Amino acid sequence: MDKKIIFLDIDGTLALPGETVPVSSAIEVIKKAHTKGHYVFLSTGRCYSMMSRFMKYGFDGAIASAGGYVFCGDKTIYDCPMTEEQKQNVLRIFKENGVFRTVECKNGSYTDTEFFDFIRKQSGGNLSSEMLRWQNQLTNSLGIRPMAEYPGDPVYKLILMSPSMKNLDMCRPALEKDFNFCIQDSSDLYINCELINRKFNKGTAVLKVCDYLGIPVENSIAFGDSMNDWEMLETAGLGICMENGNEELKKLADDVCPAVTDDGIQKAFLKYHLV
Repeated sequence: MDKKIIFLDIDGTLALPGETVPVSSAIEVIKKAHTKGHYVFLSTGRCYSMMSRFMKYGFDGAIASAGGYVFCGDKTIYDCPMTEEQKQNVLRIFKENGVFRTVECKNGSYTDTEFFDFIRKQSGGNLSSEMLRWQNQLTNSLGIRPMAEYPGDPVYKLILMSPSMKNLDMCRPALEKDFNFCIQDSSDLYINCELINRKFNKGTAVLKVCDYLGIPVENSIAFGDSMNDWEMLETAGLGICMENGNEELKKLADDVCPAVTDDGIQKAFLKYHLV
């Protein structure tokens, strides 16, 4: 079998949303995939500090910040924070239009008090993996600090919570030239959005990793569950969505595997003879 590169999203794919440990069945098959000579990478919207604790499970590298920071072993192969001007504009425009902000830096995340309060109020059985992730991370204080403590570090992306699409739309004219508004989840009560630099996404990061390791992109396999995984699943030789994933993403994926709660990664690795 040709050597493969496997890219795994974290929240809702490798682990339950907001958790700090992969499901046990996934840990097992990641080890076995390595023994077969395959590379296994994390590919997440989380910033480096929020995903680094997963590296102890044997990953060869990672795509962090939805493609803004990429490394293989101890080698950084891509590093693209916002410019200072972009950062200042973004923070000001969202604040002026009533959109709650979390800024993600390499070594920490900082959130508006209103963002924190807004997340805590959400409830119900149909919350997306992104909303559940944020509820768990804020509840467990996983490296997220108040915006008042933000030291001015370079920012890779923003997580946004808006009370309506109208608030977000008022921000678009000034920002859409440089940034994608990736809607992760929406309801009558909130819009959950990631602001991602147009210079990168998980798909462009997959290409960078494949090029760096000299593996044809056709030999890559990507797993995800939310819309910030779309470019990754489209770019990889095989794109697989989790059963618990976004319904639109399922339509775009090459295959759908069982849910993260049903050992989906393990079953897919077995199906595609990766172990």
